[in-house]
Amino acid sequence: MEIADILTPQSIVPKLSATSKKQVLQELAKRAATVTGLKDRFIFDALLQRERLGTTGVGHGIAIPHGKLEGIDKLFGLFARLEKPVDFDAIDEQPVDLLFLLLAPEIAGADHLKALARVSRLLRNRTICDKIRGSNDGDALYALITESNTSYAA
Repeated sequence: MEIADILTPQSIVPKLSATSKKQVLQELAKRAATVTGLKDRFIFDALLQRERLGTTGVGHGIAIPHGKLEGIDKLFGLFARLEKPVDFDAIDEQPVDLLFLLLAPEIAGADHLKALARVSRLLRNRTICDKIRGSNDGDALYALITESNTSYAA
């Protein structure tokens, strides 16, 4: 599985405007709804339910909100770069500015975990994150995320 298998150029948000964790999740759910065909409230509720189990803010300004949903048959990804970092209850207590949303079918066991691991490895690379933070262009962000991915196989 490659990140390009779950992420499209249309699912890159180079400048997302939000002022809180809740608003970030709402905006991500709205955008994911257009990709998945599901209702944004349904996606938002799944993301919120997952956040209640523990934060998806993994540190270093990165969050990987994710959830399993009925009604989809494959993994979907959405990447967003926030205009201004927001408090996301991250494990290092630092605000978040890079988000990779991952939605999986309810029956996706290992594939969901492999995708989470792949995204996590990619975003742990500080050089890539610095390049991502330095770009406002959706196509450039897509290229950075998908092409850099080849050396981080799951």
